[in-house]
Amino acid sequence: MEFRAPIAAAQANATALEYLTKSLSDRVRGEHLVNGLIDQLGNAIGMYPDWHPILTAPKKERATDTSFFDISAYKGCDHTVEFVRGFVTCPYSEEDADKLVIAVNEVPGLSAHRLEEPLYADSAVPVVVVATEVELEADGTIRSRDALAWFIHQSAREARNAQVAETWWNIRSSILGSPHGARSSLFVNQHVGTHMRKILEAMNDSGMLGPIKESSLAMLSQKKRDKIAETLLSTAVKNWKSQSDVFEFEFELRDEICRIKMRDTWDDNFEISIRVEIGKFDLYVSGFYYPETDKITHMDPCGKRALAEKFL
Repeated sequence: MEFRAPIAAAQANATALEYLTKSLSDRVRGEHLVNGLIDQLGNAIGMYPDWHPILTAPKKERATDTSFFDISAYKGCDHTVEFVRGFVTCPYSEEDADKLVIAVNEVPGLSAHRLEEPLYADSAVPVVVVATEVELEADGTIRSRDALAWFIHQSAREARNAQVAETWWNIRSSILGSPHGARSSLFVNQHVGTHMRKILEAMNDSGMLGPIKESSLAMLSQKKRDKIAETLLSTAVKNWKSQSDVFEFEFELRDEICRIKMRDTWDDNFEISIRVEIGKFDLYVSGFYYPETDKITHMDPCGKRALAEKFL
């Protein structure tokens, strides 16, 4: 389905409003406060992109720390809702709230302050954290030149230790944040998202990040992904029926060796778990077969696009 930013924003804001006010004794006052935060911080969101100053400005103890809950400057966060420019968090302890404000205000590019009115619960002490360098365009997304500069800086920094080059489809959630579409999100518009993809693909093509790793097949339509999964799983079931006492075997399909692992999920012949794999994670899909109804269900396949398209 096409990503529609206004609809996604309205849904995210409604969820944030409900979460932060449903337990308050004065919900009307709380709703007014949340609407003020949306005006200040932008739309509510699901996940920050890896390059966002909320994640990159504080010092990280480990390179793998990608959530603000892993960052020491944000110690004490509790009952947190994220927005494009920052977040509000609602610890119950005034001491924790004050420590959080002090720690955040020591980080260049970040600002924190306590709110006088409660959110989430009457006894909570809300703290607002803002990435002060984040400026929003008229459409609510981050200013184009800033988003691109932060993305390029983060990508160049990660390139030093990269072992594989991830495709756009593998890591677009980390680049666009969530919710997102094919090339835009509540953080970046289509113009910026398109340039981010071009930059990533240029880096991948240069070889500086290592061999390209493909796993997501999201570039294919759902109909095509379904067809690939159904072709592999139905062939696996057909071969299994001819030797139903064997749960691990191989067969050849379209010049590819398919390795099959099957298991009676509940040991009652009601549901048979299936996994089909080609190569070392070059293409794989999992699903379930129900002998009584002769029905197969499946998850989306993963792997390399060129190989997957052989099974369309």
